[in-house]
Amino acid sequence: QEHVCALPKVPFRGAPCSDAAGSQVPYAAIMKQVNSSLSGLLWDQVQKAPFYEYKDSVGQFHQVWFDDPHSISLKAAYVKSRGLRGIGMWNGNSLDYSREAAAEQQTQAMWQALTP
Repeated sequence: QEHVCALPKVPFRGAPCSDAAGSQVPYAAIMKQVNSSLSGLLWDQVQKAPFYEYKDSVGQFHQVWFDDPHSISLKAAYVKSRGLRGIGMWNGNSLDYSREAAAEQQTQAMWQALTP
């Protein structure tokens, strides 16, 4: 199906399929790759998350899912609207903390998105 990427079955703690089949990519690398990707930026309305698709140098198809300031702000707003006590994130150190202007702007936008 279009935009459906099947993960290999890698059991993890009883789940038949998990993210153990994939790998983590730093946000800086995602931001550099998304614009030159095969698909460009795509949005999944169910997951409320962006993703993109690309083929590597040997023609292998890949799909990269991530959160950006927009998707994080939607999730933070949901937490707030439900009166929940907080929100968690997987890995804040995957942001680009270099002193480059674009990196500083992206990192600041991600952290600000956590407080709707």
